[in-house]
Amino acid sequence: MTGAGGAAFVAAVKPLVDAMGGELVPPGEAGPDDVVLAWEGADVIAVRLPQLADSLDHILAALERGHGKPLAELDRKAKQETVRTLEARGAFSVRHGVETVASALGVSRFTVYNYLNYANEQRAKARAGDEQTRQDG
Repeated sequence: MTGAGGAAFVAAVKPLVDAMGGELVPPGEAGPDDVVLAWEGADVIAVRLPQLADSLDHILAALERGHGKPLAELDRKAKQETVRTLEARGAFSVRHGVETVASALGVSRFTVYNYLNYANEQRAKARAGDEQTRQDG
């Protein structure tokens, strides 16, 4: 790392890297899949991104911290909102994502799919309502 500017840069990106479940490593230790970040023309830090499955676990842990209790203890409405949040963050593009989420929520895969279908229906209704408003206006 280089000088005070580099340290400030690292301090600025660290919360983002932590939120992603990544790891900061010195640029000289960066592997081929790591992202080297430069500041003012010099390599300052490298970011080692987590594997997708690890990212899902990290996201689930962050959601639990945000709710202040295990996701399995949430009520149905909060679980539905959690599934919408996870869908928006790409959780279900990860292999076994539905199973992992179902386990964390203490529900079946079928229930997670029902929550996803319900969220998609709500979005479709909202879009239809928006379209109708535009036509009426």
